[in-house]
Amino acid sequence: MISAGEFRNGVTFEQDGQVLQVVEFQHVKPGKGAAFVRTKTKNVITGSVVETSYNPTAKFPQAFIERKDVTYSYEDGDLYHFMDNETYDDIPVNASDVPDNFKFCKENEPCKLLSYKGKVFSVEIPNFIELEVTQTEPGVKGNTATNTLKPATVETGAEIRVPPVHQRGRSHPHRYPHRRVYGARLIICRIPGSGQPFARFLYYK
Repeated sequence: MISAGEFRNGVTFEQDGQVLQVVEFQHVKPGKGAAFVRTKTKNVITGSVVETSYNPTAKFPQAFIERKDVTYSYEDGDLYHFMDNETYDDIPVNASDVPDNFKFCKENEPCKLLSYKGKVFSVEIPNFIELEVTQTEPGVKGNTATNTLKPATVETGAEIRVPPVHQRGRSHPHRYPHRRVYGARLIICRIPGSGQPFARFLYYK
């Protein structure tokens, strides 16, 4: 059993015959009235997302989620294909069961398939992925503002916004400030033709 006061992102539990996964949570202590936990949960079977408030002491059975090590193979229309790392079997997954941050995952990357009673409901991508910036506009000379961003496309086709390039000399890498973006994790990118070491962009899941 798990109490609502112990909820964390990714926790799965059963309620009224449904299996729910905590997507977001917040402990709220109002000036008047009892404390509660405001949550956003995803039904791992149907994919529906709802916002609900719980009493912190409310208890629920935890749901056992299987995590299988796989390798991402390729995309084919509405299906994403993964290879089981143990049996080498092909496992097709519907696009509707793939999270938004999968747009940062490239072929041959190790992943984990999340399933409940044999039904795949999500995919976990690696914490670190090395991607190449394939398209971005040149930086404006003299522009050193840290809050200035420009669009860029990485090799998976995902679009992000990055700070302008700052030339720090041949012996120094381009240095960019970290920026919070919902839906991704730590991505390491390089600017083609820059001759500089990898530049780091920090994104949060």
